[in-house]
Amino acid sequence: MTKQELENRLIDFAASIILLTITFEKNYAGNHLLGQITRSSTSPALNYGEAQSAESKKDFIHKMGICLKELRETFVCLKIIEKANLSTDQESLIRAKTEANQLISIFVSSIKTSKNNS
Repeated sequence: MTKQELENRLIDFAASIILLTITFEKNYAGNHLLGQITRSSTSPALNYGEAQSAESKKDFIHKMGICLKELRETFVCLKIIEKANLSTDQESLIRAKTEANQLISIFVSSIKTSKNNS
């Protein structure tokens, strides 16, 4: 996968989460998680852009680690939303969890490769 393909995938993921938030229950928990998941799901695309301009290998690994951390936060948030039945679109929720899990795997592998090459 090229850098551009991964960036596009992260952007598509963020957009899909934003669209998913439209289906959230309009209550305290739904509103709270809406804000939380919007921040954590958009962060990886933004931080990945920063990683491409990293000042060093260490800086690159650090920024990729932030992406990974935010993807994991998003994944856990999706699981909470699912368990609490806060979304009316279970199909999109399941797709989002699958994509988050795949992106997590990509970042774990990329960080491991970068650390081994330094």
